[in-house]
Amino acid sequence: MKPIHLAVLAMICAMVLLASTDNTMAAADDGDASPIYGVRIPAGYRQWQLIAPAEEAAPLNEIRAVLGNTIAVNAYRDGALPFPDGTVLAKLAWKHVPSPDFASASIPGAATTVQFMVKDSKKYAATGGWGFGRFVNGKAADEAQHRTCFACHQARAKAHDYVFTRYAH
Repeated sequence: MKPIHLAVLAMICAMVLLASTDNTMAAADDGDASPIYGVRIPAGYRQWQLIAPAEEAAPLNEIRAVLGNTIAVNAYRDGALPFPDGTVLAKLAWKHVPSPDFASASIPGAATTVQFMVKDSKKYAATGGWGFGRFVNGKAADEAQHRTCFACHQARAKAHDYVFTRYAH
């Protein structure tokens, strides 16, 4: 193969790789979109970086991990507020279970929800620039549950661009 053909082939492969890793909002499947916001489960979100762990006491009694796409991680590291468009945060939650092997430790039990916040200041202008998605077993939660998302964030986290989670350095 001629060197020019190899260079073009290498460039195309690099572009395909970049597109597949940078397109964080491509749907993981054709599953449900969240009511009201239309948010879908992003492909590859389980490989995103950890923003912070969290624990929710009673009544939910959950262990949580908040992950972020590259835009989110960079915004946290730079202290950027408001978060830029394209920021996506994922909150994974499991039941908090005592470890059977070490009494003072805990382990994740059954998965409870996966939730997403998607920043698009034009599309979600009425909700502070954020769209919300809450999923149980891969299916979008009902509309009533989604109606509470922004109200809760607005009441408690408005000063931090409606985001509760702080970066764990």
